[in-house]
Amino acid sequence: MSRISVRGFAVASATAVTTVGAVVGVASGNTQPSGDNLEATAADTTLLADIPMGEQAQIQVSSLTQQADAQAAAADAAAKKSAEESARIQAAKTAEAKKAAAEESAEKAREEAQARANRDAVRDASSFAAQSSYTVAQVQAMARQMVPADQFQCFSNIVDHESSWNYRAQNPSSGAYGLMQALPGSKMVSAGADWQTNPATQIKWGLNYMDSRYGSPCGAWSFWQANNWY
Repeated sequence: MSRISVRGFAVASATAVTTVGAVVGVASGNTQPSGDNLEATAADTTLLADIPMGEQAQIQVSSLTQQADAQAAAADAAAKKSAEESARIQAAKTAEAKKAAAEESAEKAREEAQARANRDAVRDASSFAAQSSYTVAQVQAMARQMVPADQFQCFSNIVDHESSWNYRAQNPSSGAYGLMQALPGSKMVSAGADWQTNPATQIKWGLNYMDSRYGSPCGAWSFWQANNWY
């Protein structure tokens, strides 16, 4: 085949290879020259058909190997990027979980500290001087000093419904007596012999009763709301 025929065929062929053995378009994946450079490029090319059959196979295998290596490298890079992103997301989730756990622990510690402070702040019934009579305001003031602050409202709600803060209130039909309407009233003797006349003794008994049976005054109030008794 003449040089002229080779050049002419090279321009039209998509299977031309470079003089160093890289297939133009098919083997190497490069685009062909365009415009005025096309003729000059074809002059320096060798057709795949001009290469001996054995060498053609070697060139094709080499090209496919290069392509496979490039694809493998791209896959490795993509896998590495995906693994890094997964690790970043997992690290963010772990950090968020640790933060939430720390906040929960801090809140629990704060609540326990407040509960201890409330318990430490209450007064015992025996610390109040006995009087011949007490106003509602005085009885409520005593209760505020004896009942933990976070439980007082629940305690007050029950007393409001049971006796309206009248420490001498008595149910004529059942015999229930006092602030808590204990039935019978005499059971309050466990808190003090002066249970009939001392609201502090009644408050002490009522608080112990609510704590032991319902866990707290608020537990007792929840039961009262559901049943209208406690």
